[in-house]
Amino acid sequence: MAGAVAKIPVLINTAIADFRPKFAIFLKYAKVELAPPKVSEIPQIRAGIAKLLSSAKSGAWKQQTVKQATLNTLVGAEVLFWFYIGECIGKRHFVGYDV
Repeated sequence: MAGAVAKIPVLINTAIADFRPKFAIFLKYAKVELAPPKVSEIPQIRAGIAKLLSSAKSGAWKQQTVKQATLNTLVGAEVLFWFYIGECIGKRHFVGYDV
């Protein structure tokens, strides 16, 4: 038992040493991906939305591969699920509002 207790600080130091590079990579991507859009990026957002609407009107979505369509469907489902989770958190109930 004493040998196991003596190994705990070594294990903790090893875990911290292994964790630091991965955490640095996480922070690097989190600063970019989780940042809100800047004012200078608004024209790009508008152009992307216009492109999406024009491709929907022209029927370009019919020319996608099965892989692209599957990925788009999964992204749409993820957005809906996160919206639902946000709603549940906001109203603090799974069904209906507590009045």
